[in-house]
Amino acid sequence: MSSCSAVDSSTLSATGDSYGGVVVHSSGLPKEPQIFKTSLQSSLKVWRRNGTKGVWLKLPIEYAALVPEAVEQGFIYHHAEADYVMLCHWLQDSPSTLPPNASHQVGVGAFVLNDRGEVLAVQEGNGPLKGKGAWKMPTGIVSTGEDLHEGACREVLEETGIDAEFQAVLAVRQAHGFGFGKSDLFFVCAMRPKPGPQELKPCETEIETAAWIPLEEFLQIGFMRSQTLYAKILDACEAWAEGRYHGLKAKVLEAGVWKPREDLLLVGKIHRKSSRHLEGQQQK
Repeated sequence: MSSCSAVDSSTLSATGDSYGGVVVHSSGLPKEPQIFKTSLQSSLKVWRRNGTKGVWLKLPIEYAALVPEAVEQGFIYHHAEADYVMLCHWLQDSPSTLPPNASHQVGVGAFVLNDRGEVLAVQEGNGPLKGKGAWKMPTGIVSTGEDLHEGACREVLEETGIDAEFQAVLAVRQAHGFGFGKSDLFFVCAMRPKPGPQELKPCETEIETAAWIPLEEFLQIGFMRSQTLYAKILDACEAWAEGRYHGLKAKVLEAGVWKPREDLLLVGKIHRKSSRHLEGQQQK
């Protein structure tokens, strides 16, 4: 990765990325819009002359006054978070190859089964099921930087007060057109409460009530059983509860190629090759 420091006092400091683009240093941006405009215009001339493909411009919220100036120079919105907006600008005549914003949000649903054959269920205090008396599994959104199985444990604890352990992923549902047009990946996670006495403590702001209900009752929840997709999810939950299905286990493993890192892998049980299979390979 090459670095590109300021060419002169009127250009913006930026660092080259691995794809022929540059990332502007947010810390050195002028706060005065007119000064920023002049520096950005000078920088764009330099970047175009150098064959730069794309420019990434992250503007912290305290630099919000600079957004109109950047847009005037051809920048477009890429994404935003609570404290910044990211803009980008493709400088080539060819179609842009800048990666799009994240396409999916990730949700989890927790099928928590205790030793008495009861399932942890909640009734929503908010959302489309509020006030309808419908039981459902605890659900929520996985946070940025949070492993899937940890997100499931957190959501169960926050919504019900139950400290549970992740066991397996039983099913994954993909849907489109959710929050502000995002697609949604929903992971159904099998879980068990940790040993020892625990008291149900429903979240006052999110949950109307929580209870342990018999597995047979949970499997017949009307709004889920009436929909083919959700009926299949209930079938997977029942099969896991009866030991007929094991799902995908979560493993955090070393995955660094250029620098040390560990990533989450969801994988099913891999059976050993049979002697017949090995004999067949030897005969080839």
